[in-house]
Amino acid sequence: MRSIGARLAFWYALSATVTLAILFVAGYQLLKGRLINGLDDLNHAEFVQLQSHLGADYKRLNSRQIDERIRNASDSAAVLFYISIRDPRTDVAFRSRNLRRGDIPDIKGLRAYSVSMRDIGELRVDEYLLPPFDVTIATSAKPVRDGMREYAKVCVALLLAMLVASIGIGLGLSRILLRPMRAIRATANRIGSDNLSERIPITAVKDELTDLARLLNEMFDRLESAFNQVRRFSQEASHELKTPLSLIRLHAEKMLQDTELSAAHGEAVLVQIEELARLNQIIDEMLFLSRAEARAIPFDLKPRDPARFLNAFGQDATALAEHTGRLFTASHKGRGQVAFEEKWLRQVLLNVLTNALNASPSGGRVHLRSELEAELWRVSLEDEGPGLPPDQRQRIFERFTRFNTPATGDRGSGLGLTISKSIVDLHGGRIFAEPAGGLCGLRVTFEIPRGAGKRYVA
Repeated sequence: MRSIGARLAFWYALSATVTLAILFVAGYQLLKGRLINGLDDLNHAEFVQLQSHLGADYKRLNSRQIDERIRNASDSAAVLFYISIRDPRTDVAFRSRNLRRGDIPDIKGLRAYSVSMRDIGELRVDEYLLPPFDVTIATSAKPVRDGMREYAKVCVALLLAMLVASIGIGLGLSRILLRPMRAIRATANRIGSDNLSERIPITAVKDELTDLARLLNEMFDRLESAFNQVRRFSQEASHELKTPLSLIRLHAEKMLQDTELSAAHGEAVLVQIEELARLNQIIDEMLFLSRAEARAIPFDLKPRDPARFLNAFGQDATALAEHTGRLFTASHKGRGQVAFEEKWLRQVLLNVLTNALNASPSGGRVHLRSELEAELWRVSLEDEGPGLPPDQRQRIFERFTRFNTPATGDRGSGLGLTISKSIVDLHGGRIFAEPAGGLCGLRVTFEIPRGAGKRYVA
């Protein structure tokens, strides 16, 4: 049960049902004890009646005289009572007819107990001393047993009804109690990079939920401040870093126009211009990552046809592969639409394709495989390069992580796959690397859910 409301309802129903069960068990024992005490009182009343029939001179009576005095009373009460009178001198002095010449079992040391007799059933027995006689009177315990059985049935039915009712009540109470929590969740879901000023309303009630809402609002205040700082940094860094670099590049290009510049110096200036371009690229990529982490990139996810998108990308990928002396192939399976940002997902494919082409040997093949499943869209790019060991496969999506690419010796910034991961994350998906299907090579795969994603606006 992942829902807090369901857990609250479950524990409420369990505690209520267990409490009622404990009360029923206690009531069962108390009621049974009271009913048995009632049988004991009934036996005692019969003993008093027998004592009155025996008379005050009962000590001088023999078995025949005892039978004469109490036989009629015993027969009239035979439906309820089983009577046995023992005389230590002659053993049994009297036995009621319903005992059928049997004896009521005797439990040494007890004066009141329950026993079971064949052909009679369960009895409640009480023994009374009437020296020199020992009077034993028993009555059927069947009414008590039947009554307690019906009581147990009623209790079970009530417990089941209590369980069902308490589950319903618990769910209702949990919805009422968690209503402020749902309001907090709804407000928190609405707060994004384009809506950082909204806050959770604080009620006048002072409780744990109010404290939680206040704590979340304080956290949102800090997040809003951090987002604003990132945005200011993006704007200021773009101006403060790129403007001087542009001036340096401009002066370097003017130096190239100087006819008096030696060949060695001209080559050095060309290298300088190339490095300035590379530095500009790194700055752009760093700014992109900072904005991506702040969810401050213009991002509009719309349902699009992956097959059409991949067909357009495949034309450019084929030309790029042929330019580097390699082969590009692609396959797509499945129909439907996926919510994605075409501009940024194309950047992901270009980054992964560039790495795959750099890793593949001359004449090697890079294959793109696309599969549209019920819940997600999976795209894999597989090369024929040397591959990477497991520890390096885990690190290729980290910043400035580069491994040797002897096929081309390309000098990348080490941020391409990091940017790709940020873009895939913004789509609500994941990207990972694994060994290719053959003896060598690397397969980079990203998966994007087919449902519509969130929209992030700078």
